[in-house]
Amino acid sequence: MLLPQALAGVATTGILYSAVRRAFDGMGRGADAGHVTGPVTGSPTGSALGRVARSTTGSTIGSVAGSVAGSTTGHVAGLLAALVMTLTPITVAINRDNNPDTILVLLLVAAAWACAEAVRTGRPRWLVLCGVLVGMGFTTKMLQAYLVLPGLALVYVLAAPVGLWRRLGHLGVAGAALVVSSAWWMVVVDLWPSGDRPYVGGSTDNTVWDLVVGYNGLGRIFGGGGGPGGGGPGGGGGFGGQAGAGRLFNEIMAGQISWLIPFAALALVFGLLTYARRRGPAGGGLPVDPHVHPLPTAVPDTSGARPLAVPAGPGVPAALLLWGGWLVVHYAVFSFSAGIFHPYYATALAPAVAALTGIGGVLMWGAYRARRPVAGWALPLGVAVTGAWAFAVLRRTSGWVPWLPFAVAVACAAALLGLVVLRLGRRGRVRLAAVAIALALAGGLAGPAAYALTPLSDPVNGTNPTAGPQTGFGGMGGPGGPSGRPGMRAGDAGDGVPPGPGLPAGAATGTRTGASARAGTRPSGGPGGPEGGVDPALVSYLRANKGTSTWLVAVSSAHEASSLILATGGEPVIAMGGFSGSDPAMTVETLQRYVAEGRLKYVLAGGRMGGPGGRNDEVTAWVQGNGTEVPASEYGGTSTQGTLYRLG
Repeated sequence: MLLPQALAGVATTGILYSAVRRAFDGMGRGADAGHVTGPVTGSPTGSALGRVARSTTGSTIGSVAGSVAGSTTGHVAGLLAALVMTLTPITVAINRDNNPDTILVLLLVAAAWACAEAVRTGRPRWLVLCGVLVGMGFTTKMLQAYLVLPGLALVYVLAAPVGLWRRLGHLGVAGAALVVSSAWWMVVVDLWPSGDRPYVGGSTDNTVWDLVVGYNGLGRIFGGGGGPGGGGPGGGGGFGGQAGAGRLFNEIMAGQISWLIPFAALALVFGLLTYARRRGPAGGGLPVDPHVHPLPTAVPDTSGARPLAVPAGPGVPAALLLWGGWLVVHYAVFSFSAGIFHPYYATALAPAVAALTGIGGVLMWGAYRARRPVAGWALPLGVAVTGAWAFAVLRRTSGWVPWLPFAVAVACAAALLGLVVLRLGRRGRVRLAAVAIALALAGGLAGPAAYALTPLSDPVNGTNPTAGPQTGFGGMGGPGGPSGRPGMRAGDAGDGVPPGPGLPAGAATGTRTGASARAGTRPSGGPGGPEGGVDPALVSYLRANKGTSTWLVAVSSAHEASSLILATGGEPVIAMGGFSGSDPAMTVETLQRYVAEGRLKYVLAGGRMGGPGGRNDEVTAWVQGNGTEVPASEYGGTSTQGTLYRLG
């Protein structure tokens, strides 16, 4: 486990708890601070979000550390959100990896927290901080960070407690901060003389701009072009399966992120409809739901008992818009992207799913307790849908913990039965309500918890980290044939994805199950030796004949270079084609200079190791025309690992 990544994951969960908790804590101060005890009436004019804006004027600013004080309802919602975030399988997997997604999610959740503070207070400094944090997310993983912007901008425009023109002005200032925070590194790199810096991997013209817009931008959305390996053809499969509305529910992705997406979607719709129907206090104000109650309590009876205190904070509708916008945009982009899509990208969806589950859960409980004729059935419906989907996902891997899907089904069915009995009965039962809620939580979270535990006992897979009982190495394939894909069962065929840059030519393909898959071990026949490792005979030959050269050998991609570097204890190796072997980073002139200066003596080309430079045919032709082929018999290797050339 990487400690910084783990700490970033913990920090993300803490900030998410605070953001959800504070959504219920924007109330006024008085004898019964921030609470109402019954239905409210209000002005029939003005939009709900307009009343949200007016009601938040004068709200106090609080820090993350100070957010622990406030309503019980907010605590429950925040804790539920934090629990869901903690048990999201793909988040656990990626938080043990050195990919940037963990840091990206931390920055974006912090940005959402700052935006919520801006909505609460109307002070632009929080919105500027939000823009800076999203910009830092851009420097972490480029355009993916911007997927949160529609939701953040929408909630501030509709809900900030200042006039419209001031809201737009604040957004302009925050936008400027976003541009500066995002673009400074791009500007520095692109203005730096290209001969005095490394090649910008993934670009076609050695500029960061091309990388951002092409390979890491439009290439991910539309596939096909957009830089080297901008993705397969439209609608192609690959790591995350076929693009389409059901991608996040397919056999590859379902166990990683989808467990509570149906509940979160239901919670979003329920929450927005609930607040759309409410009217604020006389003279304007936040539309308040008088049926939100802390957990756990008995279902109210008909004896006229006084309802529990209800938080009247302005932050809940704004939070629903913020996290709802986050959910909708990420879901759409992740589902329909035709380019490269790794399962671990979906960790960016986890905060929205968790937040909406926490907020929606307490809202549904309030409506259920108040016996609302229609809205009161939302909670039982959510339990039923969540349990049914968890059972379906777990049954896809029926050989792994075979009793678990049935245990989940029994727990959710018992919870549903208890909720229905209490809903139809004349009197509530405290113990039955507590048991029903406990069973619902256990049934709904058992599946993701079981998946989330699997990465903890396996080595880190740096290529395609996933969680769950069955995963595959994946890859976009190479000349060796179609790629394997995560989530495949042993013996399944691949997607038939054409060659692309997800892995270099000849990289490991095929399928595996269990711990070996998550560990990233390769099946036989991978690059290098016959079992997928580096051929020790080749390594011995190169080390014995290197002489005074700077580099041991030049190969196609970082994939091959890293294997050789590890096998030789740190000998320098050139990756001429960058990460995937498709970058035109090496030129004939540069290669000639290295050879003339005695800094490079050998190039390994072709075969399973791929051609030098991947797409750079001129370099390949020069090596073949000016180098001397070293027969495999000379060093006791095999021809399948490529052709070794001696230069100079």
